Amino acid sequence: MGVEMKKEKGIKKRNNATEKPQQQQQIPSDSDSDSDADYEYEDFSEDGGSDGSLSDSEAGESGESGSSGDEGVANSDVDDGLQNDNGQEDQSDGSESHQGAEESDSSEDEVAPRNTVGDVPLEWYKDEEHIGYDLSGKKITKKERKDKLDSFLESADDSKNWLKVYDEYNDEDVEVTRKELKLIRRLLKGKAPHGDFDPYAPYVDWFKWDDAKHPLSNAPEPKRRFIPSKWESKKVVKLVRAIRAGLIKPDQPKEEQRFYHLWGDDSSSTEKAKHLNFIPAPKPKLPGHEESYNPSLEYIPTQEEINSYQLMYEEDRPKFIPRRYTSLRSIPAYDNAVKDVFERCLDLYLCPRVRKKRINIDPESLKPKLPSRRDLKPYPVSCYLEYKGHMDAVTSISIDASGQWIASGSLDGTVRIWEVETGRCLRNWEVGEAVQYVAWNPLRELPILAVSVGPDVLILNTGFGDEEEQKKIKELLHVETPIAPDDSGNKVSIWLQDDKHEGIRLRHFKTVSSVEWHRKGDYFSIVMPADILFPLSKKHTQRIPFKLRGLPVSSLFHPTKKIFFISTKKNVRVYDLQKQKLIKKLETGLREVSSIAVHPGGDNVIVGSREGKLCWFDMDLSSKPYRILKCHPKDVTNVAFHRSYPLFASCSDDCSAYVFHGTVYSDLNQNPLIVPLEILRGHTSSKGRGVMDCKFHPRQPWLFTAGADSVIKLYCH
Repeated sequence: MGVEMKKEKGIKKRNNATEKPQQQQQIPSDSDSDSDADYEYEDFSEDGGSDGSLSDSEAGESGESGSSGDEGVANSDVDDGLQNDNGQEDQSDGSESHQGAEESDSSEDEVAPRNTVGDVPLEWYKDEEHIGYDLSGKKITKKERKDKLDSFLESADDSKNWLKVYDEYNDEDVEVTRKELKLIRRLLKGKAPHGDFDPYAPYVDWFKWDDAKHPLSNAPEPKRRFIPSKWESKKVVKLVRAIRAGLIKPDQPKEEQRFYHLWGDDSSSTEKAKHLNFIPAPKPKLPGHEESYNPSLEYIPTQEEINSYQLMYEEDRPKFIPRRYTSLRSIPAYDNAVKDVFERCLDLYLCPRVRKKRINIDPESLKPKLPSRRDLKPYPVSCYLEYKGHMDAVTSISIDASGQWIASGSLDGTVRIWEVETGRCLRNWEVGEAVQYVAWNPLRELPILAVSVGPDVLILNTGFGDEEEQKKIKELLHVETPIAPDDSGNKVSIWLQDDKHEGIRLRHFKTVSSVEWHRKGDYFSIVMPADILFPLSKKHTQRIPFKLRGLPVSSLFHPTKKIFFISTKKNVRVYDLQKQKLIKKLETGLREVSSIAVHPGGDNVIVGSREGKLCWFDMDLSSKPYRILKCHPKDVTNVAFHRSYPLFASCSDDCSAYVFHGTVYSDLNQNPLIVPLEILRGHTSSKGRGVMDCKFHPRQPWLFTAGADSVIKLYCH
């Protein structure tokens, strides 16, 4: 009894000690202690409890030595490798710490957490400079993250690095002690944390059976244990009545299918209800009257019909030809028996066993919702007028700023000026070579025409305008002496006076492919296979200060800004003339660019290609095409925008011109609206070429097309 009372006192003191937990560790000692009290303290520090009991005097001393207990806890982190001469001092300090520290079974109570954020996720502090707050309410700042290389070198130099664990909650490195390491090793082995714990301790019977005269309960057995239960009988009666009434249906025994319906339909089989994607095997075709050994005469084909079967394709030819036999004994063996069985096996083997979900979508719903063409009028629809007079293909056309005159150039070596409304030819110049390009000056008060003929560019006086305008034009087109570039510059062009045509001839050393005027009409650009030039109205030639990646195809001026567009075979480059630098590079992704056109707003560009594709670029959106239109089966020869109407067109060698509606919104969040409107046909092909050029009227929704059949057509709304 004395031993049992000591155990009860020890348990009570141990429960009281858990209310005030403090961190304590075992103090290693090299010296052996002879006292029983020291031996009990060592067992208590290792197991978290004591097998024996503390005396009242020891419990009183533990309350008085609180401060010395803190010192003992601080001294408990000393390494095991202490010298023997300091062993007695450590042992004395350890005994004081055991007396002052209170017992605790919780490992979390050993060290109070520094971070007080609670259950708040640390992800919320990912973008902050701190990870939480301490007990005093101050922010716990994050430590600087070390480089992986520095941390690796530091870990290689530190021999105790394998004992350190990063505490993400408190942002610090915690070093595992030797005692904790022993506990972890025991847990990994599946053992109890403390070594003195006995999992197979003998059972202690706390009840004293000595001199016991009566049992714990002397009540007699109740009567209900020996008679049937009335409640159970009532429950059984209720279940029987429910089964008879049909409210409860017992499980029926599963019947196995004994027969297979050879000619039946498996769509209503029981397996379909079990498997959602069940697909029955295909059934063979049912035999009819044709397979009978003695069919009617109408089922038997004649000899002519049998001969006609030989002329059919094998897929359309009937597989069985009925015949008549007098009896079943006279029926021969079936020739295609093995083949039919093999095909039947293929049908069973290759039958799909997965049901594919098919979505029923109306094809009309997949089409983009475009406005009606009636709401987008006016636009050119039909041919209204034809301009005939050239003897060969018309390569280029141009309309003056007033919209009253149209100029055309042809491969027959002539340049003609027509009146738009009547189709009357007013002027005709014989230049002697094939005309590549014609361009009218955009100013109304300066009605002059630029024509590219081989390596020369002719600036011609059309003769329109009053006397003052003609006087100004003659002064502008007068060259006293041939102007050639100086020795320091590149010799690319010479300014000459052309008395025959009453204009100026710019002679180059390479073939000129196109001419484009600036919106102010004081200078224009020339495209050659290797160079692009700027002949100014001051009769001065200037080479562009940009380096091109590839051969130039065409060039354009921005309608409002000091920006210049140059298209090569693969891309379009946008340059700032004032700053003389590249602004943007438009990646077309086409095989070869043939022509470009700029929207009057200046933010959108369309590009035609030799493969029949048309690319729309939104320069504010991206350098990639916003929309690629596959319109023509042959090369696109030219593209054009209308100055005032939301229209653009393209012409091709397939003898057709496409008219589109293209609305550009001022809201940058809204994409341009592109709607195909009309396909204009009427030109005939000549030497593999179709429509060579197309231009819009400056004020009316009219389209002019120049064809290889030497005809110019006007399409009106």
